[in-house]
Amino acid sequence: MKIAITAASGQLGAAIVKATTQLVGADNVVAVARTPAKAKALGVEVRPGSYDDRSALQQAFAGIDAVLLVSGMDAPEKRIEQHRNVIEAAKAAGVRKLIYTSVQGPEVDSTFSPIVQSNRQTEEDVKASGLDWVIGRNGIYIEPDVEYIDKYQAKGEVANCAGAGLCGYTTRSELACAYAHLLTEPKHNGHTYNLHGEAISQAALAQYLSDAFGVPLRYRPMEVEAYRADRIAELGGFIGNVIAGIYQGIRTGAYNAPSDFAQAAGRAHKSWSAYFQSLKT
Repeated sequence: MKIAITAASGQLGAAIVKATTQLVGADNVVAVARTPAKAKALGVEVRPGSYDDRSALQQAFAGIDAVLLVSGMDAPEKRIEQHRNVIEAAKAAGVRKLIYTSVQGPEVDSTFSPIVQSNRQTEEDVKASGLDWVIGRNGIYIEPDVEYIDKYQAKGEVANCAGAGLCGYTTRSELACAYAHLLTEPKHNGHTYNLHGEAISQAALAQYLSDAFGVPLRYRPMEVEAYRADRIAELGGFIGNVIAGIYQGIRTGAYNAPSDFAQAAGRAHKSWSAYFQSLKT
């Protein structure tokens, strides 16, 4: 079985390449990247492929049995067509199986909802492709909070509009493990999986960060509009609205769904106590 992983130069794509290589060997994995030079260090064959170029994608998928479609980063209306390019190219190249990295989140009433809706449209397109399919709905990456630790420390707090809502966080490495199994095990065909670990509150997250980095942090809840204005001021309109919408979704329970991670990966998701323990120096 020959497997192609798109967006392989990105953090999630690269992690999935590495995890899949561990299962099936480097000779059976192809990294597809818009800029191939950025994926050279992965130790597998690299082929050029942009979501905007269906012809190049079809060439990249030649001789491939299964394709992992990593969700694009463009505006929602644009990424739907880009994903369709991947699907149609896979079909034309004779690919048999398609796996899509979708997202969890609020489907309505949030500034993140258009992105969730675009992912749901791609899910439907994947299901209608006529290929074997598997869909993973990713939880929220926890790594950005870890990378934000200096700013949290400077303020002495984690502040957002999630309130007491619980969030099913995950990590790229845990997702990579799950997707490697979804790619290589036929028993998952035709299933949609929520992929995340134990759902935790922002207060719990602040405590985990405090313990891991030895800094006293508290959680301060904010109102949605105040947090949105804060994020837009720092990050600009598009990203600021997206981030605010995510935390608004946490507030309303959109990220507190049952997790299917164990069914997908064949083991439990790494616990947050273990994860944060591993960050201690």
